[in-house]
Amino acid sequence: MHNKEIRVPSPEHPITIERNDKRVVVSISGRIVADSRSVLILKEAKYPPVLYIPRKDVNMSLLESTDHSTYCPYKGDCSYFSIPVGGNKSVNAVWTYESPYESVAAIEGHLAFYRDRVDSIEEKAA
Repeated sequence: MHNKEIRVPSPEHPITIERNDKRVVVSISGRIVADSRSVLILKEAKYPPVLYIPRKDVNMSLLESTDHSTYCPYKGDCSYFSIPVGGNKSVNAVWTYESPYESVAAIEGHLAFYRDRVDSIEEKAA
């Protein structure tokens, strides 16, 4: 097994993490999966910004851990959850970096949701 490449954000591949001043509510099949006023926005290179929600503001009883995993040389090993009430579209709908690399350490303990695998991710005035 080869060692995983670790990369550090740079001007060519910038990553910024800042606080979102809005309240974020994630829902699926009529259920609120997350409701938080402590959301982080991670902006990476040319990718769309990603909202990271603290685990304490997510209804973890609606999530089911899966065996799916991926690796990002900038952030580390990534684990996934499905949302059973959402059916097939919500398989591996949620991801998290349990032990993110130092440059993105702020997202530890946070979860992110694929917009197309939940019914809505609403940002409301706080």
